Amino acid sequence: MTVFSMLGAFFIGPLKLIFEFIFEAVYKFIQNPGISIIFLSLAMNFLVLPLYRRADLMQEQARDIEAKLHDGVAHIKKTFSGNERMMMLQTYYRQNDYSPVNSLKGSVSLLLEIPFFMAAYQFLSHLELLKGVSFGPISDLSAPDGLLVIAGTAINVLPVLMTLINFISSAIYLKGFPLKTKLQLYGIAIFFLVFLYSSPAGLVFYWTLNNVFSLLKNIFYKLIKPSGEKKKPAKEKPQKKYKPDSRSFFAAAVFLTIFTGILIPSAYIAASPQEYVDTTYYFSPIWYIVSAACLAAGLFILWIGVFYRLAGQKGKVFFERAMWAYCVVAVVSYMFFGSRFGIISPTLRYEEGMVFPFTDGLINFAIVAAVAAAAVFIAVKFKKVPRAVLPVAAAAVAVMSCINIYTTGRVLKDISIGEQKSAIQFDLSREGKNVVVLFLDRAMGEYMPYLLKEKPELKELFDGFTYYSNVISYGGHTNMGAPALMGGYEYTPVELNKRGGESLKEKHNESLKVMPVMFLKNGFNVTVCDAPYANYQWIPDMSIYDDYPEISTHITKGYFGDTDDKQKNITRNLRNFFCFSLMKSLPISFQLGLYDNGNYLEAAGSNSTVVQTRTSMSVASGESQAFMEPYQAVVNLSRMTNITGSGDNFLFFYTDLPHEPMMLQEPEYVPALQVDNTEYDSANRDRFTVGDKHISVTTTEQMIHYQTNMATLLRIGDWLEYLRASGVYDNTRIIIVSDHGYYLYQSQELQFNRPGTGRIDISNYFPLLMVKDFGSRGFTVSDEFMTNADVPTLASEGVIADPVNPFTGRQINDSEKTAHDQFVMTSKDWSVTSNNGNMFHASGWAVITNNIWDRSDWEFIDDKIVLTEHRIP
Repeated sequence: MTVFSMLGAFFIGPLKLIFEFIFEAVYKFIQNPGISIIFLSLAMNFLVLPLYRRADLMQEQARDIEAKLHDGVAHIKKTFSGNERMMMLQTYYRQNDYSPVNSLKGSVSLLLEIPFFMAAYQFLSHLELLKGVSFGPISDLSAPDGLLVIAGTAINVLPVLMTLINFISSAIYLKGFPLKTKLQLYGIAIFFLVFLYSSPAGLVFYWTLNNVFSLLKNIFYKLIKPSGEKKKPAKEKPQKKYKPDSRSFFAAAVFLTIFTGILIPSAYIAASPQEYVDTTYYFSPIWYIVSAACLAAGLFILWIGVFYRLAGQKGKVFFERAMWAYCVVAVVSYMFFGSRFGIISPTLRYEEGMVFPFTDGLINFAIVAAVAAAAVFIAVKFKKVPRAVLPVAAAAVAVMSCINIYTTGRVLKDISIGEQKSAIQFDLSREGKNVVVLFLDRAMGEYMPYLLKEKPELKELFDGFTYYSNVISYGGHTNMGAPALMGGYEYTPVELNKRGGESLKEKHNESLKVMPVMFLKNGFNVTVCDAPYANYQWIPDMSIYDDYPEISTHITKGYFGDTDDKQKNITRNLRNFFCFSLMKSLPISFQLGLYDNGNYLEAAGSNSTVVQTRTSMSVASGESQAFMEPYQAVVNLSRMTNITGSGDNFLFFYTDLPHEPMMLQEPEYVPALQVDNTEYDSANRDRFTVGDKHISVTTTEQMIHYQTNMATLLRIGDWLEYLRASGVYDNTRIIIVSDHGYYLYQSQELQFNRPGTGRIDISNYFPLLMVKDFGSRGFTVSDEFMTNADVPTLASEGVIADPVNPFTGRQINDSEKTAHDQFVMTSKDWSVTSNNGNMFHASGWAVITNNIWDRSDWEFIDDKIVLTEHRIP
């Protein structure tokens, strides 16, 4: 961010957010941009009406004083000169309690109008939603109206109409005003005509409506106070005295600025800074905190401060109490409510959406209302408490914010920044042996029968593969499920816990190196792409392979991404981190409205290439950058593949594509800016039933996970066709596997109801596993009990004699699978930032014997324990 952009965020940013919030809230109900502009104009005018009323009063008072002093000032200017004149004027002003600075009060209305105009201009001039949209006689709200054509020349009527209304309004308002003031306002009207003449019709329409409102307001004021009529002094009524305390108000404003602008965003970023970094297009997430701080300061200190300053005594006291109550509510809401919505993505979206029972919302609202009432009671009865508490609270949250920022900075300094040094490429040969492991994060094992039913051609694309329908992983998250997949049975959670003298990071890194180093030592050319959580970093730290320079390493995620989309995502986060913080400070029933499915009331279409807005299970607009980056990498697999004549090759390729679901256009399952699957979904309802088994697809999350799994396999199928055409398919062993599934509660057969602990969905531990061996044909299904720890054995079988772990010297095989029951971690403690000691945090466990579909083969340990042996203590 530049100094100019920070100033813009401070002065104009809060107003622009208010414009967006109002417009988008109205548009969601009306679905008509033109009518939404009308409501926006009405709402903004009524919102700022108290400001303008107060500004007009100040202007009138300044005029009256200047008129009263006019003769005296004229006499002094005529009689005296030089320093003597200046001294006489100062004395005269002092005797009449007047300062020349007071003359600025007459310009308050104009000073207020400028930032509101700038906010409206920035918002409506770039509103994607207006493109090509007609409203009445206006054919396109995003372009000049061109309503009148004379001799082939289009004339924009709206700016002229706007100016005419402005002139009439000014004439009514300025009756009895000095010529200087009249020239000033008429000059401003002409300026707006010139400046807005070629502007989008939507913007001019909005400003015309504002002028209509101003005209009606002036007519109304003239009716209740005819020109020349002096207001009689009202009889004083006995009333309660209000004593404002500006220190209390500004202490609350400073606290809310630090709390919502710095503490909340810094806390979320510090929890996992690397999630917010793209090494191919680096932008420090610290700037998201800076932007949020500027917006918060602009809202709470500047603009609410303006309302406070222009308010009367009673109004000032109201603002002080309201701000104090909001401070208390914000802390309570953030600390005690709204923390159960699951994982938040780098695009500030909850992976499972914001869902809570209606009763929870009512209870939360009642509690927050009681807290707010108690806060107001304290402010009324103990006036000094807010003034005493708020500075201390502001200092405390400032210290916590500094710790968060320091933590973030310490992590960021270790990130390797820069473009990919060379083109991403890996070898597969026609004459040698190729072994490929495709690691698909969160690919769902339970989906395969249904995907095959809908797309029978998948059997041809995956000719030679065996799909395993009875598979487990050792945890529901990557830090628990990936080590065994990469290293075998020595790296299950229980086995990792046994090695309590080593850090989880070291053991995880070791697991990532087992297959690459083993194949390297047996004469294979080795390539590793995007090793998950390498060095326990969100952005894989591929330096863990530096001791083996012969191993080629690449990061493919983001490499094929569009830089414009990356910049849009940055711009979106610069806005939305403050919106997210604001949301977290509200009662959860209000949070839902501001969250807006992760869009935070951003105007529709503003960032259509970095986020997707889903309006139903079948309709969506926009594309998610989180999906597109891994999708583009998978689509470019053929481009990355270098076909050679000879040599043995091992490729490990990781993608989190199934982990970042997005609604896709069916039946091709491809990204589209406008998705509408209404007809296809209606005609293919039976695709989710195969024989006597069925998966529930009744929510958007269930649908998009299904679609993304389908798209992943279809795009991999395209690559397999390329391998066939290149003559390397038959001599290539391919293992497609995931580290875990996901708990979407779709298969009744995989759900367990346990008294006291609720349901558990075994789908979370049912990964996809498909294997194609050399020269194999046909597509087969096997119900043999498998685990994803079988991958090193499957990969090395027949190509490496007596394979051993190069780091422990132990033989690689699957004997542990039948030597004892298998223990699966049921923990949701997925973060390697916190769960990174020498052993995994205490967890519940699931014990499986032989068949995931047989309920009698499962046992559950609900007590949280750290297991270091394959038995229940």
